Amino acid sequence: MYHILVVDDEIRIRSIIKKYAEFEGHEVTEAGDGMEAVLLCRKNRYDIIIMDIMMPELDGFSACREIRKISDTPIIMLSARGEEYDRINGFEVGVDDYVTKPFSPKELMLRIDAILKRTAARGGAAKKAQNEVVELEGGALTADLTARTVTIDGERIELSPKEYDLFFYLLTNRNIALSREKLLSEVWGYDFYGDARTLDTHIKLLRKSLGRFADYIVTIRGVGYRFDLK
Repeated sequence: MYHILVVDDEIRIRSIIKKYAEFEGHEVTEAGDGMEAVLLCRKNRYDIIIMDIMMPELDGFSACREIRKISDTPIIMLSARGEEYDRINGFEVGVDDYVTKPFSPKELMLRIDAILKRTAARGGAAKKAQNEVVELEGGALTADLTARTVTIDGERIELSPKEYDLFFYLLTNRNIALSREKLLSEVWGYDFYGDARTLDTHIKLLRKSLGRFADYIVTIRGVGYRFDLK
């Protein structure tokens, strides 16, 4: 059973999500705006947060920034808009997934389950794994896969949780051509129903974070991506 925080100023949306979540056996706490959500996260721990973007008091992006200062709880963002700008902005502030309204409650429950199973599996693997460090260009870029740290020229760079997952999966499977479907399945843990925009947006953000090392991530037209480590 998961404890889910649902944040939306529309009572109807909260009620629908709560109905389906409780049917699946989960516990649900509701918040009507971003400010309330931040206050709740300072006092309690949740397994996952479902949050709208457009809300009074404090919008979803701002609330996510505040929550990320104190918690790495997975966040799924809801929005009536689907522009790439919203996706990029959300992923940059630490959103794990993005669902556009109107949405299928059943699909949302599947996404919740997939994200939390993936998070649990990642945590278990990290405890069992031996320390693996990948270095590029004589250590100019160093990635510690167990500690989940990346440094460039001796300075640590900050990636979003999903950027870490994607980058480390690419590194672990370096020099292997990975299809979009494979990356979505392995990194996000479920089928995106043919929508690869989330993956492409994360690749764009990851390349930006890697700076001069961005070219190591090679686009394979019609297939996906490869981390090209000679």
